[in-house]
Amino acid sequence: MQNYMRDFSEKLMNTLDKQYQDLLQSIIDYGVEKKDRTSTGTKSIFGYTIRHKMSQGFPLLTTKKMAWKTIVTELLWFLRGDTNIKFLLDYDCHIWDGDAYKNYVTKIEKSLDDNSETPEEAAEHKKYLVLKKEDFIDEVKNDPKFAKIWGYLGPIYGKQWRSCDGKNNDGDDVYIDQIKNLIKELKTNPDSRRLIVSAWNVGELDQMVLPPCHYGFQVYTRELTVEERVKAYENAGYIKNIDPLDYAPERAISLMWNQRSVDTFLGLPFNIASYGLLLMLLGKELNMVPDELIGNLGDTHLYLNHIEQAKEQIGRTPYELPSVKITERNWYMHEQVKKQMGEKNFDQKILSYRPDCFELQNYESHPKIKAPLSN
Repeated sequence: MQNYMRDFSEKLMNTLDKQYQDLLQSIIDYGVEKKDRTSTGTKSIFGYTIRHKMSQGFPLLTTKKMAWKTIVTELLWFLRGDTNIKFLLDYDCHIWDGDAYKNYVTKIEKSLDDNSETPEEAAEHKKYLVLKKEDFIDEVKNDPKFAKIWGYLGPIYGKQWRSCDGKNNDGDDVYIDQIKNLIKELKTNPDSRRLIVSAWNVGELDQMVLPPCHYGFQVYTRELTVEERVKAYENAGYIKNIDPLDYAPERAISLMWNQRSVDTFLGLPFNIASYGLLLMLLGKELNMVPDELIGNLGDTHLYLNHIEQAKEQIGRTPYELPSVKITERNWYMHEQVKKQMGEKNFDQKILSYRPDCFELQNYESHPKIKAPLSN
């Protein structure tokens, strides 16, 4: 009986899946039917908040199998400041394929109607137009010239996070690295109320293949209690017989993201895990303990062709949440290499990371549930 009660209490720790299932049920019960840009139709509610304590486990849903490598690849793509799907395709990540292909077809059709084109240019564009989606993706993967033109998605997340257009004090044009600035501010002024990164650049929305759905996030830190510091030290597996307060983290870090439009069945589980991983990366860089992850959701909807899939997921019993281990590239793990090259900065780490540097541990889940993606 004692072992049963212990196992039962541990399973109760996964409140994330339960929150998500409650959200699905709320949309089914109370959502209003709305039209949308994809012509699929949705059931929608407005305004919802999800909160998760990172101490309960990594926020990856267990009531359906999640594509972990895809989630990691997309976040690394954002953090690299990349806006071309070539990097995603190199790691077999296809979640932006539909938007890229739709953009490609739209632009070529528009150019064919543009009388300013020469006959040769029109013929070249018409040749590209015959490409089917799978052939288009193959061209982006294998033809650098084609990829540079047609793999580009406009100034979306990566551009805004790492090189947002701005002005300096002299009025000159500059690129603002919001992630770099965020880390610097967290190191020098961790109690700041301005720890914000925004992807919603009003002046560039019309140049993006899709305006940001999750349009910004804010970070918050607090001092850890002595008990929390000792526990963090022990959980990290540091050397024993040394005063933990000499080495333990001093602060906890939380992250809250805001989302204007939420594809609750397909998109939201990715967003939760992605921002959970971003929170872990920030904690690792700053030697802070990941604390709370919060999602503020605006138009929160289920596409009408996802309703039955949502009902299936609602009926499933959650498993315990997994954990994630982040490792440097193998060549950098050697102390002699570190000694010779010095400590890498955040940019160098991001560029060296690959999806396999993020090991998902003890992940048990129900089978995946297929659902169509609306572009």
